[in-house]
Amino acid sequence: MRYIPITAADKEAMLRDIGVSSTEELFAANIPADIRLNRPLNLPPAQTEMEILSTMRDLVRENADTQQYICFLGAGAYDHYIPAAVDAFVRRGEFLTAYTPYQPEISQGVLQVIYEYQSLVCELTGMDVANASMYDGASALAEAAHMALNQTRRRKVVVAASVHPNHRRVLRTYTHASGVEVVEAPLTECRTDLERLAALVTDEVAAVLVQTPNFLGFLEPVREIEKLAHARGALFITAVDPISLGLLEAPGQYGADIVVAEGQSLGSALSFGGPYLGILATRESFMRKMPGRLAGATVDNRGQRGVVLTLQAREQHIRREKATSNICTNQALNALAATVYLTMLGKEGLREVANLCLQKAHYAAKQIAALPGYRLAAQAPFFKEFTVLCPEPPAEINRRLLGKKILGGFDTSREYPELPNAMTIAVTEQRTREQIDALVAALGEVK
Repeated sequence: MRYIPITAADKEAMLRDIGVSSTEELFAANIPADIRLNRPLNLPPAQTEMEILSTMRDLVRENADTQQYICFLGAGAYDHYIPAAVDAFVRRGEFLTAYTPYQPEISQGVLQVIYEYQSLVCELTGMDVANASMYDGASALAEAAHMALNQTRRRKVVVAASVHPNHRRVLRTYTHASGVEVVEAPLTECRTDLERLAALVTDEVAAVLVQTPNFLGFLEPVREIEKLAHARGALFITAVDPISLGLLEAPGQYGADIVVAEGQSLGSALSFGGPYLGILATRESFMRKMPGRLAGATVDNRGQRGVVLTLQAREQHIRREKATSNICTNQALNALAATVYLTMLGKEGLREVANLCLQKAHYAAKQIAALPGYRLAAQAPFFKEFTVLCPEPPAEINRRLLGKKILGGFDTSREYPELPNAMTIAVTEQRTREQIDALVAALGEVK
């Protein structure tokens, strides 16, 4: 593509063709005078490329990023190691510029990536089918709830209070205008209260939604919750940490009907909160209620293997009133990163990453719980996150940690007032023993 500059004569001709004499007249006709900028832009003088690069580097140094700070902050976005090969693949032009296959069978490369991604998700979760990815974990959870509502024809869902607070908010946003009742099951000892959950799951409930490990880091009693849900004809929806599945039982093995996850930890950087990757997988019997796309492998009329969009239950492909969702795209680049990440690690590599997270998190929890004034919020199993009760408000503790170039845990008491001075700490495979000891020493200085 060649850039062709517009001359003054071209500009005058275009203005004349639309019936105005100047750019100012064009703006005056459409933009109110009180919001127009009637002065030059407040910009510095023009700089050379070298000067701009130097300026940008100075600005970057002002960021408190995970290259300069030790990160123990999780709460849904995690500082996992991303192998260099992941970026090398996703930055290739044919992947980086691929948006969405509107003429699908022409885009065999993109479709193959989607097919491989879906296959890996099914193997990871123990489910039958997975879609071509959602926007993020929150929208995946909300879409799973809609699947259950459409499948059961019921108008009520029960969500555990231990599910990520932002995901619960998105769920309510998705359902508030459609007459769906969302009920929260309370906690006891940082996990879902089974007795009170049983009272909430009635014959009107379409689905029970839980997260394990939950937002506070602890594992939920999923087998007991599965029995409670299915005894009343409700679907069982679980949100999981995909890294944890390197060690923990796959949701398909303990009776989950729909599995969702935030896939950021599978090869996507923190990136100030996005773009991320929503994972959704389900049983074959619910496949036609699944939002988004489903890519499948077949052979053409010459016997050659090809990949096609098997299901396209989107309002852009079929009549809007027949669509399962108004999801209009998928996070294909992030799904590619997850595909490369999982393929590179393999089963043993993923198990090793998960085990490192587990062992390091438990080492950190043991050391912190031994400090005066600190204790674990619950005596329950956890994976890579855990919640501790602190002697001072977490906001103040984190302020001090920041001065030592440590990004502290999430201030859990903001979302759970019943846990005063609670902080949820995440420990990934990236954290060394020296870094964990530095955190413990810094926390020990808090009196």
